[in-house]
Amino acid sequence: MTMTSRERVLTALQRKEPDHVPYCELGVDRALAQRLMNWEEPKTQAANLEGNAYTVEEAKALAAFLRLDNISYVLRAPVYAHKEAGRDGRLFYGDGLITSEADLPRLELPDPYDDALYAGAEAFLRQKGDYAAWFVTRIGIFPAMLSLGTEAFCLALYDNRPFVERVLDRYVDWIVVVAERVCRMGFDVFASTDDMAFNTAPFFSPAVFRELVLPRYRRVSEKITLPWIIHSDGNIVPFMDDLISVGVIGFHPNEKGAVDIREMKRTYGNRVCLLGNVDLNLLGMGAPEAVDREVRDLIRDVAPGGGYIVTSGNSLAGYLLPENVLALSRAVQEYGRYPIAL
Repeated sequence: MTMTSRERVLTALQRKEPDHVPYCELGVDRALAQRLMNWEEPKTQAANLEGNAYTVEEAKALAAFLRLDNISYVLRAPVYAHKEAGRDGRLFYGDGLITSEADLPRLELPDPYDDALYAGAEAFLRQKGDYAAWFVTRIGIFPAMLSLGTEAFCLALYDNRPFVERVLDRYVDWIVVVAERVCRMGFDVFASTDDMAFNTAPFFSPAVFRELVLPRYRRVSEKITLPWIIHSDGNIVPFMDDLISVGVIGFHPNEKGAVDIREMKRTYGNRVCLLGNVDLNLLGMGAPEAVDREVRDLIRDVAPGGGYIVTSGNSLAGYLLPENVLALSRAVQEYGRYPIAL
């Protein structure tokens, strides 16, 4: 039986085998979409990672072209840091702007009770079709870290923990209200994106995570009634059991070089769905044949038994080679039909 994209994604998130391995992306840079779709350039290339990049018509056209099973709507609280547009318009954060308690009044977030905040999402959902509609946001630890600045955040964890908690609670209080609202709107997946790790280890110790982050994640989890996927680059393995305990059921992107996705399947595959992790370096500098092999091998090793969604190792960045992105899409279609026979 052929499933819809929505059915396919939700089945994989339940750790079951759908008709076909889903292919999803957390995001696609506008600069890459323009090259793939021959769209005109926007007025600015300064991509805003905190807002929604595509109309629903654009999102569905891009998903149809790439054979994606999801479309995403992005609503993130603003980060208070210096921002610079890098190559192909991707936004980069610099020094934080919230350096002391005196700066707290400037940390203003959109009113989460204002119906106007959700008007774009409501319009998006009315025309989502059979795709799995992902709501993409942040819980709070990453924007808090960025708004303080990474170095200042790390020092304040030990020198001024109450200040860190006040900033973090601003973001968490906001997403608690937003999460409750959007989970009633018709989205299929709740995806939060809070980077918490280097390639070798998390940014902070498990003890700090359990004292500072986990209780706030638990607050938000009480409002999340959709399948919850968490994104963090780097190695968050030390946090896995804690995150599972608050209801996270999908982990993205299991970054290559930081996490062994095959070992993750062996260790956690009976508890969570794994998403990832086609190497961005390969997609950006390799050959289509190598991309094809990478996707084939991932499907062969991680997909059997269900609980696997193919994605890039982060998102489809503007610097990736279009021919390699297309090779990724084709490979999923060629090798991904269940039962896996590779």
